[in-house]
Amino acid sequence: MTTSPGAGRTAARDDIERAHLVDPTDHTWSIARASVSPDLGDLARRFWIPVWDVPEGRDSVQRVLQYPVCLIVVSDGYTRFYGVVSGLSHTMLTGRGWAVGVMLQPAAGHLLTREPVRRMTDRFVDLRTVPALDGSALTRGVRAHMRPDPTSADAQAQAREVVEDALRPLLPVDDEGLLVTAIVEDVETSPELLRVDDLCARFDISERTLQRLLHKRIGLGPKWLIRRRRLQEAADRLRDSDAELAGIAVDLGYADQAHFTRDFRRATGLTPGEFASRFR
Repeated sequence: MTTSPGAGRTAARDDIERAHLVDPTDHTWSIARASVSPDLGDLARRFWIPVWDVPEGRDSVQRVLQYPVCLIVVSDGYTRFYGVVSGLSHTMLTGRGWAVGVMLQPAAGHLLTREPVRRMTDRFVDLRTVPALDGSALTRGVRAHMRPDPTSADAQAQAREVVEDALRPLLPVDDEGLLVTAIVEDVETSPELLRVDDLCARFDISERTLQRLLHKRIGLGPKWLIRRRRLQEAADRLRDSDAELAGIAVDLGYADQAHFTRDFRRATGLTPGEFASRFR
């Protein structure tokens, strides 16, 4: 398990860091992250467990360019199933609190909702209303372990076990779900992939079929998927002190720096230069 503080990190970043548009001056929170058990790899990617203590009169806004997956989040005050957020996700932290979250695989959302995941885009519902999960038992179990001391590594491990036990009955993942997960993984790990027709060629499927699969399983289409990966990569590279905007724009397939700047600002509310200045 790894723990990331709410401040600038000097260690090497990985794919987890790309999505979280962290403010390096915010020291009010920490996040413990952990892998899921190997047998659940087709259903879930990883856990994150934030614990925060925000002084009275202040707040801490967490901004995330979310991955193309659904989420399960249980806190002391709410329990939710989230669809994919097409824009920038905002979470406001106040006072003291904690949450236990699991990032699902692209295949999993449909298995839990039993309906096309496009109906969940930019929405969340109470976890206890999700058809394929005993959300009430899951919530009770997580809270029972976390409430005494949410910073305890043992408590966090027991809470993760509760979530994993609730997910296991969904196994095995169907072939369509595995295909969609493979498509998403290919986009996320292939910086050179910039066109939908190239993605179709890799998997030998038509664009119409690809559109249908992605809208059913993640709620958004292939153009969004490619654009989101480019923006996450841009945010990651802008943290480096020697990053050059023009070079990033070219590497990520933008026509010019102005196009890159407009796209990044529309998605994050900051220009690339403004975002980069946080880490200087």
